[in-house]
Amino acid sequence: MRSWGNEKRNKPHIELIPMIDVMMFLLVFFVLISLNVIPSQGLKTQLPSATTAQLLKPQNKAIITISTDQMQLDGQNVNFDQLISQLNAQKKDGVQTSVIINSDKDVSVEKLVSVMDQLRSHGFNSISLAARKL
Repeated sequence: MRSWGNEKRNKPHIELIPMIDVMMFLLVFFVLISLNVIPSQGLKTQLPSATTAQLLKPQNKAIITISTDQMQLDGQNVNFDQLISQLNAQKKDGVQTSVIINSDKDVSVEKLVSVMDQLRSHGFNSISLAARKL
């Protein structure tokens, strides 16, 4: 006996290959971001090496990056005269600001000492130098 009204229906299915492609793209993107393969903004510096370098995690910090021809405060270009005024603007009442200096290994000691001297003379006593651990 034949039945004319009942057609065989295919079950719907989900294509997994496009979903796997999207997930692989996201995985590669986040791995590259976490490994800093995509360059970040700021000055490129080669930190000097030290065997006694320690990890520093201050609560209220400002990062000064010094290269041979530029200076940045928290990623923004500043000159020697603007440095203290911008640090004072960031300073919170009653909280000591820790200053971390990322200095390129080719920067002259005179320039580094003059920045540190200017910071200390304006009341910034917690100054640290960034170094790469050997």
